[in-house]
Amino acid sequence: MAVNKTLYILLALIDFVLSFHLDLAASRNFKYEPNWDSLDSRPLPDWYDQGKIGIFIHWGVFSVPSFSSEWFWYHWQGPQKWPAIQNFMAANYPPGWTYADFAEQFDTPAGLYDPDHWADIFNASGARYVVQVTKHHEGFTSWPSKHSFNWNSMDVGPKRDLVADISTAVRKYPNLRYGVYHSLFEWFNPLYLQDAANEYKTQEFPFTKTLPELYELVSTYKPDIVWSDGCPSTDAYWNSTYFLAWLYNESPVKDTVVTNDRWGENCICKHGGFLTCSDGYNPGKLSTRKFENAMKLDGASWGYRRDLNLKLTISIEKLLQTVVKTISCNGNILINVGPTKEGTIPPIFEERLRQMGSWLQVNGEAVYYSRPWVHQNDTLTPGVWYTQRKEFNAVYAFVYDWPEGVLKLGAPVPSSQTQVTLLGSYNQAFTYTYEPGQSFNINIPTISFNQMPCEWLWVFKLTNLE
Repeated sequence: MAVNKTLYILLALIDFVLSFHLDLAASRNFKYEPNWDSLDSRPLPDWYDQGKIGIFIHWGVFSVPSFSSEWFWYHWQGPQKWPAIQNFMAANYPPGWTYADFAEQFDTPAGLYDPDHWADIFNASGARYVVQVTKHHEGFTSWPSKHSFNWNSMDVGPKRDLVADISTAVRKYPNLRYGVYHSLFEWFNPLYLQDAANEYKTQEFPFTKTLPELYELVSTYKPDIVWSDGCPSTDAYWNSTYFLAWLYNESPVKDTVVTNDRWGENCICKHGGFLTCSDGYNPGKLSTRKFENAMKLDGASWGYRRDLNLKLTISIEKLLQTVVKTISCNGNILINVGPTKEGTIPPIFEERLRQMGSWLQVNGEAVYYSRPWVHQNDTLTPGVWYTQRKEFNAVYAFVYDWPEGVLKLGAPVPSSQTQVTLLGSYNQAFTYTYEPGQSFNINIPTISFNQMPCEWLWVFKLTNLE
């Protein structure tokens, strides 16, 4: 039995290597070699930094129970069982119900699930890319994977290729790019559990499941982002550097693809394309490495919850403040929505995204293509953050609260050529005074409500500063 098992793994590994033409021995001839010094030297494709804002989609079997969070299965049947979930199951489902039974109810009724409507919302939000959870830690794949028999969206549940649905809809909009989230590990997969029991000295799971799935995803759907997650053990166990060398050198998206830092527990916040470090990460100061702030509109869960309530839903004011603070510090922001099991986006999430889009129509000049300034936030007045556009010789001051009478800024130093305007407003320049070493004082005239360019978070454009 042991010989047959070893032979199976060997044959799987040979097939894996041959299928994707990954000649490991010749990797030294690649432009990017399978080590972090080489991989980290690859510059991020420009589109990613220029776009600033992305949408995250958490949608899977966990959307069916839609209780607690996307970690429902683990907290129900994992080593530390949550009493609230045990009680929920006892009250609502018959004895013997399994997590696989939920997959049968993961349906997409005609007239409710409309990927084109999703894409319309995402485009209207002003986002520049979309990242779909194609496989969470539950192991269910949202595409008909050859490596996830009877635990994928074609064999059970929706009976359709959800990755093809959403990627096709998103790509109808020239401003939007499509990316995939993929979990390296699976909570209850026997192959993974055996590797873990062997202290990760065996690699059956990555070579027969994780890596073939990743190659399949990239080769089939050609995503511009590969957002990895779920990475207990090191990158050596996951063989991550060899996959990334293929991705950067030979894949069909080698010139455009962007990756994150979750390729092993030793890589997080150190290696990869952009840094995520932790959920909701924002250092609050300038980061020399590009980072991404992955954050939730629902404060309690990435996936949809039946008991979603307004109190835990982020306000538009707080959302815009988070966007501004993130990009000021050299980050992108990835804003999560959790659709229902039927494939509808809750109206409160749609409203937030469309509100953000209306704001960006006025103030996008200060967001897209911008770069951090020498100051991230103001040295005198709280609630003021900055970006710059060197091609316009402009610094943008994002002001959380509308100033009454005068806006005092400590960071900017005007020149004799400096002009101050309000984005989206009439082109009349604001007058100002300057007290050297103290404050740059912008005089704020009375502006009627119907002349205000937007409802929340205003942007002053300062040109030709010293």
